[in-house]
Parts: sequence; structure tokens; C-alpha cells
Amino acid sequence: MHRRFQKLLYFLIPVILFLIIWHVFSLTFSNSQLLPSPIVVFETLADSLKEDLLKDVIASVQRVVIGFLVAAILGIFLGMLSGMNILISRLVSPILELLRPIPPIAWIPLAILWFGLGNNPAYFLVFLGAFFPIFTNTYFGMSTIEENYKRAAYSLGATKKKIIFDILLPASLPHMFVGLKVGLGIGWMAVITAELVGAQSGLGYMIQMNRVLLNVPKVIVGMVAIGIVGFLLNILIVKIEHKLIPWHKKLN
Repeated sequence: MHRRFQKLLYFLIPVILFLIIWHVFSLTFSNSQLLPSPIVVFETLADSLKEDLLKDVIASVQRVVIGFLVAAILGIFLGMLSGMNILISRLVSPILELLRPIPPIAWIPLAILWFGLGNNPAYFLVFLGAFFPIFTNTYFGMSTIEENYKRAAYSLGATKKKIIFDILLPASLPHMFVGLKVGLGIGWMAVITAELVGAQSGLGYMIQMNRVLLNVPKVIVGMVAIGIVGFLLNILIVKIEHKLIPWHKKLN
């Protein structure tokens, strides 16, 4: 109980300090419309919850979940294959290394041309943002496992299937989850970017519309919602990680 209270304090103290600094800046800013105080923003947040904010949150989360799941499945599968087979690695790595430095935002014009407006370009951009960190970390986890472990298992009569599921997969799970957490963060940013230019719902669309209307408090509400949802999605991934690899939590 004491440890949980300590964690809560470590979370609340920086947040409260940030809100105080924000409030002071808003009081000293020459134009309160451009930097509204936290009180005004929280009042706007309460009003937005009665309107369409939750619909926009659900729309954004749905897009990021679908794109992220596809990226996770393909990234883990291809990363494991490349990590176990040097021939596949040599065939796949050059293409992925050429594509990896291109940011998801650079794909927006093509995504809109290929998929039109709506959900599909957002799924595609989330997939691109999440895939490369997941693939890279999975590949790294699989390829850095010491060969001695495999040889020891083979000498004890382990089959190829046992090697994969009892040695390679558990040993690479911590690396996979690093990739999943980074990929989810990039995917969440990518979906907001996609909604700014190519959607008619979601938090990015909400921010864009209120920017045009010069409704700064609502723009900040959208930003606050993005931060809170991203924070909660990260907590979800961490909880799953602790369930699947509890030994890694103990080591940390």
C-alpha cells in the first residue's frame, strides 16, 4: 500500500507542478486567448465530454488498434523469420532499411491517393509507423540469442519447435515488447497526423477544425485527450508485458 501511494505521489507531483507553471504563464501571457489557463481548458474538457469528444477518441483508438495489430502480427512474424534464417534476413533487410527512414507523414499524399479519405489511409499510416520498430526489435531479440543455448537444447534432444517456443520466443519477448511500446507510440502519433489532413472524425480532425475556428481551449483539450489516451495505451501494453514475462519485471 505504501509503495502504491509513493508511485501515485511520483506521478501527481510533476503533473501539479506542470499545471502551476502553465497557469503562471497563462497569467503573464499577453493574449489569454492564445494560451488559456488550465482552469479554462478543464472547463472546456468537461463541456466537450458532453458533446462529441468521446466519439472522436473512439474513432482514433479504433484506427490505431487496427493498424497496430496488423503491424504487430507482420512485424513479429517477419522479425522472427529474419532472426532465425540468415537468407531471409539478407533478402528482407535491404528493402526495409531503405523504407524505414521515411517518416509516416511523408506517405500521407500517397495514402490519400491510394485509399482515399476516411479510415483506410489512417490504418496504412499507423501500420507504417508501428511496423518498423516492432520488426527491428523482434529481429534483434531473435538474432542476439547465444548459439550455446540452442546447442545445449539440441544436445538434450529438443526439436526445432521446442527451440523456437521454449528458448527463442521467451528470450526475445523483452525486445519484442520494447518494439511494441515504441511502435504503439509512433502509430498513435501517425493516426493523429493522418486525421489532421485526411479524416472527418477523430482527435486530429477535432484539433484541425478548432484551429480553423480559432478555438484554442478546444485545441488544447484535443491535445490533452491525445496525451491521456496515449498514456493509457502504454499502460495497457506494460500490463500485458508483465503478465507474459513476469521474470523480466523482477529483474528490473
